[in-house]
Amino acid sequence: MPGRTAWVLADQLSFENPALRGADRVLMVEAAVRPGGLSFHRQKLHLVFTAMRNFADGMRERGVEVDYRRSESLAAGLASHLAEYEPESVAILEPNRLGAGERLAGLDPVVEIVDETLFLTEPSRFADWASGRKTLRMEDFYREQRRRFGLLMDGKEPAGGAWNFDPENRKPPPADIRPPKPYRPREDETDEAVRADLDRMEAAGLETSGEDGTRIFPATRKQALQALRSFCRDRLPTFGPYQDAMIGGERFMWHALLSSSLNLGLLSPLECAEAAEAEYRKGNAPIASVEGFVRQVIGWREYVWGVYRLRGAGMKEENALAADRPVPAAISGLDPSATEMRCLGDVIGGIRDTAYAHHIERLMVLGNLFLTLGVEPKAATDWFHSSFIDGFEWVMVPNVAGMALWADGGKMMTKPYAASGRYVDRMSNHCRDCRYTLKERSGPDACPLTVLYWDFLDRNRELLGSNRRMWMQMKNLDRIEDDELEEIRRTATGLRDDFSA
Repeated sequence: MPGRTAWVLADQLSFENPALRGADRVLMVEAAVRPGGLSFHRQKLHLVFTAMRNFADGMRERGVEVDYRRSESLAAGLASHLAEYEPESVAILEPNRLGAGERLAGLDPVVEIVDETLFLTEPSRFADWASGRKTLRMEDFYREQRRRFGLLMDGKEPAGGAWNFDPENRKPPPADIRPPKPYRPREDETDEAVRADLDRMEAAGLETSGEDGTRIFPATRKQALQALRSFCRDRLPTFGPYQDAMIGGERFMWHALLSSSLNLGLLSPLECAEAAEAEYRKGNAPIASVEGFVRQVIGWREYVWGVYRLRGAGMKEENALAADRPVPAAISGLDPSATEMRCLGDVIGGIRDTAYAHHIERLMVLGNLFLTLGVEPKAATDWFHSSFIDGFEWVMVPNVAGMALWADGGKMMTKPYAASGRYVDRMSNHCRDCRYTLKERSGPDACPLTVLYWDFLDRNRELLGSNRRMWMQMKNLDRIEDDELEEIRRTATGLRDDFSA
């Protein structure tokens, strides 16, 4: 059976995938997750396998022949397909993971890499934008994206009279309102089959993390569109003000919960941004909320993708702060009972139950703790990659190593995102019932985030002292008396040892 095969990977599940053009059939390979590799969250594996099988069914409904193989590896799946079908060519969209395209093309001469992307910004375009710039400011990139696609623009000017409404989008959690419940897809026989397969894999030795549970996130194009419509109708109007807020027990707040759908290819970033803009134009959502969402989708997400492709996979190996600690056991084990920190316990309990935490929980609770403890960047990146429903290497390397852990020494972010417990107190309700206090900077009752924050500044005084954006923090450090600073160091040492145990 000669002709052309389109090979579709797990994060390329778009019916607009350029590799599908002119294809006589589709190849999909569900490669076995091997014991000894990353311990992926059970719900993440469930979503990916279910989405792949649903996409295959969707292609069949469109009259396309699908060869769906469950193999030990991608290479084995390709080899068996070639032996049976003998295609003249196998087209595959350039994989998102750096180096993967070269490896897959090297499996057989008939494999052809389609040099396109499901992102809005091709790597070459981002490289052109970055060329000659001393710093790659996301804000500059974002504004160009707005102009390029005509999003939230009134002629040549930004809608609402400003490019950025961040000052309006940093409110603490409200005391009198709670977010509406998000869209929930219905499971079907495909989910049941995937769950049974995962049970068998675990019985055979596969290690996963987190809890099994009813699927929360979309696994089909139809479900993803329903989730987008539900967000725009019910949650977008109040998304902006509270996008940085945290409330104990509220897993999703007003967030869109569309990142996994975008990262699997079920939604395109442009259609998400356009849907949000339509709500603003109809008067259903304020400009601050819509701008905040559009910024995340066509700004930050595309910027992170561009940085990853520009800087290379070596970014994962950078370690400017010489951090060498393991991921804390309470976090790697997703055990909220293993910590007395209310904020941390709530976040890791949510990840255990849903494979999700929103961006401030990731950055200012988990990332902040990893940074100030000195967790090794590659270990941290691997944990984020395996534990989150939307985790892929291109997402986590820049976000974790570059942003949260400042492992590149400031190439991506000009200053480390280190903060004391005061930030969590301001943006959440966690601290009011926590056993730790914000009144102390050292000792057994002091908030661990506060202790580790001051210790982090002290340990990295030489490196951070010349950073103009850290000037105020370093001045505040200099005001701490020597005796108290020594006690902070002793308390921090004990905390690092406890977290590493």
